[in-house]
Amino acid sequence: MAARYNRADFRAWARRAHTTGGCAQPVHLRGRITHLDPATGEILHHYSTAQEPGGALRVACKTRRASRCPACAETYRADTYQLIRAGLVGGKGVPETVTAHPAAFVTLTAPSFGPVHTRRTGNSGAIVACRPRRGGGTCPHGRPVSCTVRHSAADTRLGQPICPDCFDYTGAVLWNAHAPELWRRFTLAFRRHLARSAGLRVADLREVLTVSFAKVAEYQRRGLVHFHAVIRFDGPGGPTASPPSWATLDLLNAAVDHAAGAVTVSTPAAGDVPAKDHVWGSQIDIRPITTTGDLTDTAVAGYIAKYATKAAECVGTLDRRIRPTDDPADLPVSGHARRLITECLRLSALDEYAGLRLAEWAHMLGFRGHFSTKSRRYSVTLGRLRADRIEHNRREHDISTGRLPFDDDQVLVIAHWRYLGQGMTPGEALLTAALTGKPLPPIDPSGS
Repeated sequence: MAARYNRADFRAWARRAHTTGGCAQPVHLRGRITHLDPATGEILHHYSTAQEPGGALRVACKTRRASRCPACAETYRADTYQLIRAGLVGGKGVPETVTAHPAAFVTLTAPSFGPVHTRRTGNSGAIVACRPRRGGGTCPHGRPVSCTVRHSAADTRLGQPICPDCFDYTGAVLWNAHAPELWRRFTLAFRRHLARSAGLRVADLREVLTVSFAKVAEYQRRGLVHFHAVIRFDGPGGPTASPPSWATLDLLNAAVDHAAGAVTVSTPAAGDVPAKDHVWGSQIDIRPITTTGDLTDTAVAGYIAKYATKAAECVGTLDRRIRPTDDPADLPVSGHARRLITECLRLSALDEYAGLRLAEWAHMLGFRGHFSTKSRRYSVTLGRLRADRIEHNRREHDISTGRLPFDDDQVLVIAHWRYLGQGMTPGEALLTAALTGKPLPPIDPSGS
């Protein structure tokens, strides 16, 4: 840190730290870009990273994961917040009349694969015993089936199985792997129920009604994903058109209940694993979204945006892929996560599950879907928000790479870039945090 601070180019380095927004793992590039007048060959502008500190240009990593880079994840969170909220109250190209469209906040969960330690509250709001059992008793493996502890929010036992040997790790991993397909089939069954309720064919539904949604995946401490989704009814043109009068909130609730109970994803028998049918859990929550009241548009947008930057950290797993050289027994993870990871690796060796790529996604406990997705007409896209921000910065600031104040199609651009690496030394990370006020990422004990 002292060496970096005392270098002659420290001020330029500090300016670049501000330009990247305090990115904790910037990408290092070396290269040059030249703008030429195509008619005369005159050099209009030339930029080279030779003038940058260390001869390399540092650019933000733009990751969504707060465990990797809190600064870039905060940008992603803010963009997701604007995307979700625009679909509820208007803005960013969505008319304000969308507030009159029926919309609900829906939560779909995984089924139980075995009892786990949990934090429960009674009717008075006080914390009650985890899993009390009147007669006590033990499971087939000799462990108590009850837990009378009133767990605190920080208790590391939360989400851990009461008996790891009773927990269905195979079922949990396969359910995570098929959760994206369950969601896809849910959306199909949801639309089929709407069409049947309106006396229409599914193919004709889009002529009178558009179902718009935005969802995010969240890990529970037990290692299973569940989905939170905003589901909204629009007219055939999307949010600019009102839905038909029969498309009510009651119909939305009924369609969710039907679709959640109707869909199934089956997996074949493989090795010692029997054939399984994967379904949604029984805990389904449907709440209307309003501009005032218990569940407002602001609360929903904030909640979904918060989890758009998370992964499986709450389960105690790694924030990177499992390497072929890794020994699961030596990984710095919780015991529950270790058994889920080990099961992913074991199942990945079976030909019937090869398409699930369980070894590649073992660090995510089998889940390989997108964490946040939306339908085409829900609202603005993240790409559009990023493009608008780039355009704003281009107008307001001098771009170090030499972007000119006219369209690139008016000039000949010759560029050459080479990737050098990514990240910072611990000292540089501390300096960047001090200069920008951005938090440091958590320390990764795995050394990744």
